[in-house]
Amino acid sequence: MWDMASKSIGTPYPDAMPDSEETVETGDGRTRRWDEHKQERRLRILEAAVALFSERGREAGVKDIAERARLPRSVVYRIFKDRDDLDEQVREFIVADLMSALTPTLVPHGTIRDAIRDSVESYVGWLEKNQTLHLFLGAGSTSRPTAGSHVVVSARTSIGSDVANYLYQFLSAKGADPRFAQPLAFALIGTVDATVNRWLSQSQPRISPTELAEFLQISLWSLIEAHCRILGIDIDPDMTIDNLDLVGDPPTAH
Repeated sequence: MWDMASKSIGTPYPDAMPDSEETVETGDGRTRRWDEHKQERRLRILEAAVALFSERGREAGVKDIAERARLPRSVVYRIFKDRDDLDEQVREFIVADLMSALTPTLVPHGTIRDAIRDSVESYVGWLEKNQTLHLFLGAGSTSRPTAGSHVVVSARTSIGSDVANYLYQFLSAKGADPRFAQPLAFALIGTVDATVNRWLSQSQPRISPTELAEFLQISLWSLIEAHCRILGIDIDPDMTIDNLDLVGDPPTAH
């Protein structure tokens, strides 16, 4: 009956159209229009999920998400393979927002102190506004806990690799062993990650976001300064990054 109705109308209703990978291009643009329609719905679902997690905490059922997106629940399952796929794409959506705040600070400028302060304050500023979303990134929902999300691990690795590249060039310029760039970079990332996750999981009272940012800045500088001293490098937080004479061709991190 549906096939007959489709033929008589010429174009199926959007909810009944197959996914784009199952559609054969007919030359009249229907495949492209369905792709756009599907992407628009996907975005509505992701925005609805993020809004619910922000409002209610780390729990929202597919029914709740569909209602917020003003779509039938069947549409959610048509666009996403399963709940795990939905959750992972929600993480990707959240990480994209976080990276839009962090990316400008990953190209350091000013003094070393400025670079550390800018990156930490940008991260903590985003965190303060999105505490529940950050918890979801690391732990998933309360009913579907997760660890080792590919999206989260990839983002952490990307940031760590960027930091390692700068450290590699700095250590090379100072005649120090550049192999220490990778472990130092990921020690810095790990310090921030562990501290923030613990801060988020703490019940009140806890230090304020401003105090957290100050604590992280001191901790990161202490790590950098201590390891530079071990490697025989004199370093000062007020050194200008443009005057560090960065050299070297950092290896690709995996």
